[in-house]
Amino acid sequence: MPLAEHLRELRNRLAKAVLAIIVVAIVAAFFYKDIIEFFTNPILSSVGCDSSFAELAKKGGDETCARIVLNGLITPFTLALKISLMAGVVLASPIWLYQLWAFVAPGLHKGEKKYAYAFVGAGFPLFMCGGFFAYKTLPTMARVLLDFSPGGVDNQLPLDELIDLVTRMVIVFGLSFELPLLLVMLNLTGAITGKRMLGWWRGMIMGITVFAAVATPSTDPLTMIMLAGPIWVLYFAATAFSLLNDRRRGRIAAAGPDDDEASDLDLTPEDVGEIESVSASRALPQQSGSDRDRVNGFDDVT
Repeated sequence: MPLAEHLRELRNRLAKAVLAIIVVAIVAAFFYKDIIEFFTNPILSSVGCDSSFAELAKKGGDETCARIVLNGLITPFTLALKISLMAGVVLASPIWLYQLWAFVAPGLHKGEKKYAYAFVGAGFPLFMCGGFFAYKTLPTMARVLLDFSPGGVDNQLPLDELIDLVTRMVIVFGLSFELPLLLVMLNLTGAITGKRMLGWWRGMIMGITVFAAVATPSTDPLTMIMLAGPIWVLYFAATAFSLLNDRRRGRIAAAGPDDDEASDLDLTPEDVGEIESVSASRALPQQSGSDRDRVNGFDDVT
């Protein structure tokens, strides 16, 4: 298609994607309280207290409590808007991802489409697994962080900051689970080999451990291991797949081309002198006569 048609199609695809996000966000706005409770209830159940700070002080208790609060008059409205838009982007992802794919797919070859299907089919479950690990890790992380508070202090957690922390943790965990998929795709394209990946195992374990320590806000080793452990397993699984793929590729190369495939051309350069001597030996003998324009038996026409 001409450039104007491509731009018109891109406009229509973007309009459909934005419309789907807006519709889902409007529906999610009626349930934004349930969405907030879904993310905050595990944290409250792990660090929250049933009694108020005054009652604990009367009892002489030193338990650390955490209570979720909102600061500001318009904060509830902005939080509801943020949660609704976030839910719209996530829940409408099948629609806007399809619109993106429908715009890009006509320009891809058959092999490229196969790799794209495999990447999306494996990348989405891996991202969801990373988000699930983050969701299960947050209560433990919150409990460890609140243990630094002095005894008997009622810790107030701003809800907007807590939602931002949960979102950031889910994205970090989800993207970190995509590392093995990236390594597998590089191996399939021939950029790296499984043997090289296996030689990196010490550095990768150290790097993944440092990344897990930096990515998790808490300082406890349990939360760090919960992030680093699955990535270690996925890295070695990607290495095993790459080694098997390299072995398969080696067997195919040793077997040679199939019956319906053309063999490789011999492009080795030859000496020009040898080619001229062979051509001269195959030429017609010099003809006798008064016509001096003939060279090796040929005139200008032939």
